[in-house]
Amino acid sequence: MVLALQTLDLDKRFGGIIAANAVSLRVEKGARHALIGPNGAGKTTLVNLLTGLLQPTSGRILLGGQDITHVKPHKRVKLGLTRTFQINQLFLDLTPLETVALAVSERLGFGGNWWRLVGSRAPLVNEVVGVLERFGLADVMHLRTATLPYGKQRLLEIALAIASRPSVLLLDEPAAGVPEDERHAILAIVGALPNDVTVLLIEHDMDLVFKFATSISVLVNGALFVEGRPEEIARDPRVREVYLGEMAHA
Repeated sequence: MVLALQTLDLDKRFGGIIAANAVSLRVEKGARHALIGPNGAGKTTLVNLLTGLLQPTSGRILLGGQDITHVKPHKRVKLGLTRTFQINQLFLDLTPLETVALAVSERLGFGGNWWRLVGSRAPLVNEVVGVLERFGLADVMHLRTATLPYGKQRLLEIALAIASRPSVLLLDEPAAGVPEDERHAILAIVGALPNDVTVLLIEHDMDLVFKFATSISVLVNGALFVEGRPEEIARDPRVREVYLGEMAHA
C-alpha cells in the first residue's frame, strides 16, 4: 500500500479539551476516502491540523512520506496538499476564468503579473479553460463569481484547488448549502478526477458518502473509532450506535 497522507499519534489539546486524540490516519494514494463522525467529533480540527492552520500538541503528519508537521500552510500547498472550506473562499469580483488563471499563474511563479499573461500565453489559457470545462464552468467563465448560483461557486472553489495540481485534496463538506439535485453532481465530478489526486472528504450526507467513498474513517470524540470499506461501515453495529443512531430502533 502506498500512502498519500498519514498521521502518527496526532494529538491536539485546548487546555483540558482533547480535540484530536492519538489519531493515526492512513489515506492510500488515489483513494476516495471519507472522514465521518457526529457533530463535535473533531473532523474539522483534524483537517486544520493536516493543512497547518493548527499545530498539533504532539504527533506527526506525513505527505507522501515527507514529514510536514511543522511546515507552513502555504508551503504545504506547494508540496501538494490543498483544501476547500465549509464556507466559500472566493474572489467574488473576479470571473471564474480570472480566478483559475490566478491560481495557475501563482503555481507557475508569476502570480503578480497574472492579468498580463491571460490571453498572451496559449498554454496557460488552455489549462485554465480545461479546468473550467472539467467542472462544468465553461459556460459561465466570463461572469462575475458573485452572480453565479451557489452550486457553481462550490464547483469553482474545487476547481481553484485543482488548479494548484495537488496530490491530496481535502474537501470540507463541499456540497454544504447546495440544492439536493446538484449535490451528487459535485461529488461525481470530484470522483472522476485522475487517480493521481487523492481525495479526503468530510461530509455529513451519508448518501453522498457511501456513493463516493472507497474507504471510510469514523471519528468519535477526537479519536479514530473504526475504519473500513463503505459496506463494512454501513453494517457495523458500533457505527450505527454512535453515529447513525439506530441502536434505539433495534
